[in-house]
Amino acid sequence: MEYLSEIALNSFISLALAEDLGDGDHSSLGAIPESAKNKAQLIVKDEGILAGVNIAERVFFKVDPYLKFNLLIRDGKAVKYGDIAFTVEGSSRSILIGERLALNCMQRMSGIATYTNYLNSLIAGTGAKLLDTRKTTPNFRMMEKWAVVIGGGHNHRYGLFDMVILKDNHVDFSGGIKQAIQNTKEYLKRINREDLRIEVETRNLKEVAEVLEVGGVHRIMLDNMSNDMMREAIKMIKKQYETEASGGVTEKTIRGIAETGVDYISVGALTHSIKSLDMSLKAVDRLV
Repeated sequence: MEYLSEIALNSFISLALAEDLGDGDHSSLGAIPESAKNKAQLIVKDEGILAGVNIAERVFFKVDPYLKFNLLIRDGKAVKYGDIAFTVEGSSRSILIGERLALNCMQRMSGIATYTNYLNSLIAGTGAKLLDTRKTTPNFRMMEKWAVVIGGGHNHRYGLFDMVILKDNHVDFSGGIKQAIQNTKEYLKRINREDLRIEVETRNLKEVAEVLEVGGVHRIMLDNMSNDMMREAIKMIKKQYETEASGGVTEKTIRGIAETGVDYISVGALTHSIKSLDMSLKAVDRLV
């Protein structure tokens, strides 16, 4: 996960805190003495897969490096109602400044990890791998894709820059599959980026045949095809290229899709249609 650099994480946390804090947490500044110290705990109020503890720790340390963070449950572990994921103690004001950002990250990331884990269980034993998509929340993509991995899924490309996907509009705008692939290869050679992988979206067997005729790609996407059509496409491809099923994937259909023999299944719902896990940060002790 190259996108999880220290620079990227620190930048995200700084921007998110600045958005929330503005010119000060006037609620805490007004109500709580500067010298007050407390201990709080993160209480899970749902069942699922925990994700985001790592980022929560970073948030609190960014707010106040003197806070003491005690990790009790690691990312990727199954949790239930009443579990305590961590405690944090120190300046009461500092704890409250970091509270909402830590919770927002953990609740959404845990929801994504939980749903990813569930869909993975539905395709267990088939050999198909579950992929996320770019259907993510602006400026929160890093956290959402991290959560997919924590839940046992795999990341597709991170953005428009790290892989080529020639989708239906690219094909139509360029004048067809053959032209889209040829144009792309020429462009990548021209800019010395032939290391970028190329995936081509196909909508029917005719388009699959066109991709095979041109060749030189890495993966063929089988978009909104019936299971029977996907099986036929996979026979045509003969493992020359990776295959990815996309479109029309639901909890009810994913097992059947995986059993066609496809290599990957991409599911936008992993990040755009999940329910956050309920959790809260509660004070347990006043230290001073």
